[in-house]
Amino acid sequence: MLTSFVCAVDVGTGSARAGILDSHGNLLGRAERPIAMHQPKPDHAEHDSENIWSAVCAAVRAAREKTNVAASDIVGISFDATCSLVVRGRRGDQLSVSVTGEKRWDTIVWLDHRAIAEADECTRSGHAVLDYIGGVMSPEMQTPKLMWLKRNLPATWNEAGYLFD
Repeated sequence: MLTSFVCAVDVGTGSARAGILDSHGNLLGRAERPIAMHQPKPDHAEHDSENIWSAVCAAVRAAREKTNVAASDIVGISFDATCSLVVRGRRGDQLSVSVTGEKRWDTIVWLDHRAIAEADECTRSGHAVLDYIGGVMSPEMQTPKLMWLKRNLPATWNEAGYLFD
């Protein structure tokens, strides 16, 4: 009898977690790896997307090793992640979203509230899209974050080639 497994990955605010499940949904093993957060100012929260990916890979590897499941026996992988904004250059290189200018910090974390004024501006617009999000734009959503980025870090905005959620 051929046994198949699934790997489930949850990328959270402070860590990446991975679990290996059998075809009946039983969790056979899990692992967790931390994700660094940078908070250079109040209401600012930033991640390094390379650090996130490294944490995901390490958590998946560790969960798989705990269960002694071969990579070839994993038939699917699922991902769940926070709503954060990753900014990359036209060649895929990291671009800073930080007031410090460090390119490493290329991700505005979901809980970052630097774009409160922009969120309020979106809400005041009365745009029909607000009907689908509870009538209020949150600073945790991508549109206010993008507006903040364009207004406050124009060099990053002008170099951006890829914007990921």
